[in-house]
Amino acid sequence: VQLQASGGGLVQPGGSLRLSCAASGLIATINDMGWYRQAPGKQRELVAIIHSVGNTNYADSVKGRFTISGDNVKKTVYLQMNSLKPEDTAVYYCYCRRFPTDFWGQGTLVTVSS
Repeated sequence: VQLQASGGGLVQPGGSLRLSCAASGLIATINDMGWYRQAPGKQRELVAIIHSVGNTNYADSVKGRFTISGDNVKKTVYLQMNSLKPEDTAVYYCYCRRFPTDFWGQGTLVTVSS
C-alpha cells in the first residue's frame, strides 16, 4: 500500500486547511485510515481516524475543530482543519491499517503562524 498526501502549507491562526490522502496498491482490505502528526521535539500522536464502518475518533486537542472524512471504496481520507492554532504546527502523516500492518505516507507540513 502506498499513501500520497497533499494539502499542507502555511496558514494564519484561525485559518483553515484541508489535507487529502489517497491509497494505492492492495487497498481492498484496508480497515482504518487517518492522520497522525509530529511536532518538533515531540512524539507522533494520533489526530483523527476513521474506521471502515464509518465511526471516527479524534484527539481531544482537535475535537470540534477538525473533521475527518473519507471514501471507503476509493480509500481516500480527508482532514478538514478549522480554527487552526500555532500548536497545530506539525508534520501530518496519512496512515492506514491493513491488518496487521500499518502504512504511512510521506508527511505534509502544516505551519500555523502569523
